[in-house]
Amino acid sequence: MKQLRGTELKRLHRSWRRGNEFRLAMILENLQSPFNVGSVVRTGAAMGAEKLYLTGDTPSVRSSGAQKAAMGTDKYLKVEHFPTVTEAIAAAKADGFKVVGLELADEAVPMFAAELTPAVAFVLGHEDRGVTAEALGLCDQVVFVPQLGRVGSLNVSAAATVACYEARRQGYALTGTPDGSDAGGPEGLDLDDE
Repeated sequence: MKQLRGTELKRLHRSWRRGNEFRLAMILENLQSPFNVGSVVRTGAAMGAEKLYLTGDTPSVRSSGAQKAAMGTDKYLKVEHFPTVTEAIAAAKADGFKVVGLELADEAVPMFAAELTPAVAFVLGHEDRGVTAEALGLCDQVVFVPQLGRVGSLNVSAAATVACYEARRQGYALTGTPDGSDAGGPEGLDLDDE
């Protein structure tokens, strides 16, 4: 076994990209750390997200800390900043996205039980305070990442990675994976109705 490099790696990525046409975006609400912003940017670029909606005090993707973590991958995403989360969520909905908050909240459902296709924009909140009550009230749905260990939450950029991966996995469950393996569907989702 050998690592893929150059042309082989590009071909592999291209085949997976063609196999999943579902849309993905993220709304960053009041993130504090530019390094977390940069990590979310890099995840978004790697997972084929089309847009980032920044709101509140979220640092610019062009800040030095964000650039260190993103490593130039911001060029693959459209980025727009909005003064309020209400405006950011309204813009995402106008762009055709179902807005899904990522938060440990009383009415949240496990991420794998939610339908995250065909177009989803995840709302990610402040590192300590999470997604605001205002934003949660505007979301179409709220989900959480089930955790089994003794730690009660994930870093926001790690949670973003898990969310983006689950949305992509659900897309492949509906369309099939390029390598022919079965991605499986979310619990309770009737894949035959799509």
